Amino acid sequence: MPKAPEPLDFSKEQELSAFREMLLIRRFEEKAGQLYGMGFIGGFCHLYIGQEAVVVGMQMNLKEGDQVITGYRDHGHMLATGMEARGVMAELTGRRGGYSKGKGGSMHMFSKEKNFYGGHGIVGAQVPLGTGLAFANRYRGNDNVSLTYFGDGAANQGQVYESFNMASLWKLPVVFIIENNRYAMGTAVTRSSAETNFSHRGISFKIPGIQVDGMDVRAVAAAGEMAVEWCRSGKGPIILEMLTYRYRGHSMSDPAKYRSKDEVQKMRSEHDPIEQVRQRLLDKKWASEDELKAVDKDVRDIVADAADFAQSDPEPDVSELYTDILL
Repeated sequence: MPKAPEPLDFSKEQELSAFREMLLIRRFEEKAGQLYGMGFIGGFCHLYIGQEAVVVGMQMNLKEGDQVITGYRDHGHMLATGMEARGVMAELTGRRGGYSKGKGGSMHMFSKEKNFYGGHGIVGAQVPLGTGLAFANRYRGNDNVSLTYFGDGAANQGQVYESFNMASLWKLPVVFIIENNRYAMGTAVTRSSAETNFSHRGISFKIPGIQVDGMDVRAVAAAGEMAVEWCRSGKGPIILEMLTYRYRGHSMSDPAKYRSKDEVQKMRSEHDPIEQVRQRLLDKKWASEDELKAVDKDVRDIVADAADFAQSDPEPDVSELYTDILL
């Protein structure tokens, strides 16, 4: 098994970029939570608050043509790939300007332009699809990589291991990223998994895996750099277990009574991914408090604009019920 590399030593530009990208996801998700509470967002809504370092750190290593696919906790992944906040928020509220024309909602949207192949509502369904994207890369003879995200709960699904077997057998360029936020839908990993070190889940398929501090964007970026290079060089798949944590419940309807408030507060105060970057920027005098507040204001303005658009944009015409249907 390869060892996790040391966290990257970020430049000033990398720290500032990571700060802004993670803050955009945090503020977007906070606003989505508000809109859900106000009744503008219906159905399910799964927030990414606390896990921002994972997708931002991984995205630093991608090039044009690399693909991203994930489950239904997907808003952060969309924003990290460069999808517009307006389009994502409008999809959450079921409006015409949404990425799936208002027909997919929180759990189902994609962008062919950004090579984001979806949030998927079926637990674990994205894993064989992400493996298929990697097969397409191999078939076409390019050196693109598929980043396939799933959680600790999905890691117990059977289709995951069928995908592992094929990916290893055919040496497919796929990075399996397990976002271990400890609780799946509400059951602690210690109560649901015989092997709680998810980086070991590929051993019987000869897939190497490493554990990564998913709360430190520098550690994620370093592991992502290694994993993407592993795939591009033809060595086949690799597993990255991101040790992360979500501050909110599984979905907006989950009161999260299966863990203590003290546990959540401890993670927030000691391991928050955004606060870590903020503190480094201040300590190194790469940014002042006022400059970071200005970044936050800019991000809040983007999110406020997206929320306004998502509440005023028209709903889809009734005729949309009959489009995009495959028989």
